[in-house]
Amino acid sequence: MQRGFLIDMDGVIYRGRELITGADRFINQLIDREIPFLFLTNNSQRTRRDVAVRLQRMGIRAEEQHVFTCSMATARFLAKQKPAGTAYVIGEGGLLNALHQNGYSVVDHDPDYVVVGEGRTLTMEMIDNAVRMILGGAKLVATNPDVNCPTPQGMRPGCGAIVAMLEAATGVKAFSVGKPSPVMMRAARKQLGLRAEETTMIGDTLETDILGAVQLGYRAILVLSGGAQREDLTHYAYRPDRVIDSIADLIDSDELMVKPALSARAC
Repeated sequence: MQRGFLIDMDGVIYRGRELITGADRFINQLIDREIPFLFLTNNSQRTRRDVAVRLQRMGIRAEEQHVFTCSMATARFLAKQKPAGTAYVIGEGGLLNALHQNGYSVVDHDPDYVVVGEGRTLTMEMIDNAVRMILGGAKLVATNPDVNCPTPQGMRPGCGAIVAMLEAATGVKAFSVGKPSPVMMRAARKQLGLRAEETTMIGDTLETDILGAVQLGYRAILVLSGGAQREDLTHYAYRPDRVIDSIADLIDSDELMVKPALSARAC
């Protein structure tokens, strides 16, 4: 049976600006053994090229085709829902680029959608405009549900926090595309050409990475090198298939062995 990986980045591959020990060796093994994988991120700010370059500078062998962002998932989803549509965007380059690549126009009045991602240039004028557009009939879409974003200086408000303000002001519930949404998790798996039982999600967050994997029937591996602690598992009704200290524990492990498919048997 073939096997492939969806891999979260912050807390799994690196912490802040520091590479987690062994992450480069694990990725090297995936590439050398031709095991398919994607880096999965709920950060909508950067393009996939930006993400790949950042990983390369940390010593990771990453190319653009190894990166799948929530901006990409959001833009592809909207293009299927309403081809050649329009969007008012609260976000940055990664989101704008993904929308343009999927045939969307970014407008400042009468949009089909108000699309929200992370942004360091958020203003009250943008919020005011978005509220009026949503009340005027534009549909509210979030690239991800994360309420905060880690930075070298500490946490700052994320997409989920901005969306919560818009939801409170308009009474309209946003549709969120990023992890743990099946929209993004399934799209990433399909891009690898894998079935659910062939897919393993490696993440450090129970509420997004692990929840998304469990809901879709993927194998779920929780690493403790990021946000989650082992004692956190007692607070959730679902569990990962495996808990490890860091991604380095997967080097030369059975997780990298391709197992033969089982023959079908009558029940």
